[in-house]
Amino acid sequence: MDYSKGTFTLIDYVIFALMLVFSASVGVYYHFAGGRQKTSKEYFLANKNMPIIPVAFSLMASFMSAITILGLAAENYMNGSQFVIINIAYIIGTPIAAYVFLPVFYQMQATSAFEYLEKRFNKETRLLASSIFILQMVIYMSIVLYAPALTLSAVTGLSKWTSVMSIGVVCTFYCTIGGMKAVLWTDLFQSLLMFSAVFAVIAKGTIDVGGFSEVWRLADEGKRIEFFNFDPDPTKRHTVWTLAVGGIFTYVSVYAVNQAQVQRLLTVKSLKESQMALFLNWPLTSLLSLTASFAGIVVYANLAKCDPILRSEETHIEKADQILPYFVMISLTMFPGLPGLFVAGVFSASLSSVSSAINSLAAVTVEDFLYPLCFHHMSEKRVNFFTKLIALSYGILCILLTFIVDHLGGVLQAALSLINIVGGPMLGLFSLGMFFRRTNVKGSVIGFLVSLCLCFWIGISAVMRSQKIRMDHRSTEECPTNSSSSIMQFSIYNFANETFDDNATISTMDFSAKEDEYIFPLLKLSYMWYAGFGYIVCIVVGYSTSLICGKRRYVNPVLLSPFVQSKSSIKEPISEVLQLDECT
Repeated sequence: MDYSKGTFTLIDYVIFALMLVFSASVGVYYHFAGGRQKTSKEYFLANKNMPIIPVAFSLMASFMSAITILGLAAENYMNGSQFVIINIAYIIGTPIAAYVFLPVFYQMQATSAFEYLEKRFNKETRLLASSIFILQMVIYMSIVLYAPALTLSAVTGLSKWTSVMSIGVVCTFYCTIGGMKAVLWTDLFQSLLMFSAVFAVIAKGTIDVGGFSEVWRLADEGKRIEFFNFDPDPTKRHTVWTLAVGGIFTYVSVYAVNQAQVQRLLTVKSLKESQMALFLNWPLTSLLSLTASFAGIVVYANLAKCDPILRSEETHIEKADQILPYFVMISLTMFPGLPGLFVAGVFSASLSSVSSAINSLAAVTVEDFLYPLCFHHMSEKRVNFFTKLIALSYGILCILLTFIVDHLGGVLQAALSLINIVGGPMLGLFSLGMFFRRTNVKGSVIGFLVSLCLCFWIGISAVMRSQKIRMDHRSTEECPTNSSSSIMQFSIYNFANETFDDNATISTMDFSAKEDEYIFPLLKLSYMWYAGFGYIVCIVVGYSTSLICGKRRYVNPVLLSPFVQSKSSIKEPISEVLQLDECT
């Protein structure tokens, strides 16, 4: 195999540009089509008449960001295939989200998912959760936009800030003028590009090695094929239990109570169609997860004997998440246009994630903060104008934050891990309302804050004491300029250089403590248990506090999950909810 790196051609730049132009054009079209985004219902919920297929693709695209694609390939290249077991969690988590949580939100028909918390508890609980969500998504947007731009610029030569500005400006443009309809239809287009990019890598890499069986043989020899690690130790990074069980909490926290996903699920005509979109999203998400993971195995089969990280002085590849684009530039450049397709696919993943964040942030800001404060006095026309201005402001803020993120170095990964830690406590807060009649305001807030603080403490502690680990079965023995006769070399991989996956996939690191240093056992917990830990703490503390502080007199059964509603309950109007908190 020729390990010399190619360059972008004119055709590649044209393909990348066409992707941006098409995305912007969709926004322009929906700005003038239909109701022309003149009402909040159309702008945020697409008038509730979207087809199931684009909604399902959008659910997948907003969950699987560019960091996910690059990170999954890097994970499998560096550590092996154990992570694919998380797809079991997707199978279990989908019906939980569809039948346990979604009916409550669909019955309520609110643009903001956090309106539920006001109906079930009080306004302060709603604003607390909304504020945490806004902070989480603002940081998330800047990282999702910046990280792939940084990675691809180092490998392809495409300017980092050109990438950031082009993606940020185009995304902000079509989100602002096209609303949810533009977001959903561009997500469909961008999802197809994402799949095309990954399939191109798999096809070319498999052919180069000599077929699927040879890829599998080389990966197996390199100890990269692993699926059945049943170690019960919760401090082990990836096992069947951490991924298949711990992953359920992560998946459900995203698809059951996250504003960006709930908002998408409310854009179809009926609860049944919403559930169908969620079930269609599952195989799409698993397909992209499995193919991106297999792409990492294919790249390993091609590069294991001439590892670019081990010879970083020549290749300038120092991070595992640069492995996939590096392979594209040495393998696919002989076919003009394929590198451009790959870059378009990766940045399409960024576009879809950032667009979902911008639209959901605008929805939460308007519905939870501004509408109760001042928008209810305004005409629909003025509300629509300020709504678009808010969406534009979040897009600009996202772009500006990337300039700050550029100077944070390894804190990028720490920030993204902390964002994922929010999911467990947030899921616990909504569960306290939907599953337990006796939960009151003080119990829910205390449970949420305690679990949030504990999760942040564990996450920050893990990052601060991060250990360097050894990555084996990679060598440079077949590199053209290599004179070493060693069969195997080992490398030390620095945590600060690794990339996280936005669905709570932390870097390729082990949180094992130094032999001479005592670490509180809870701080050694695998990151895949963070969401589950936060959820359990929130439920236990919240419910216990509620029992101590008093109980609710009455809970409208509409605000409870169908699985805990009494069959004889009469569904009263949601606005009629009485509550008694006896704590002083």
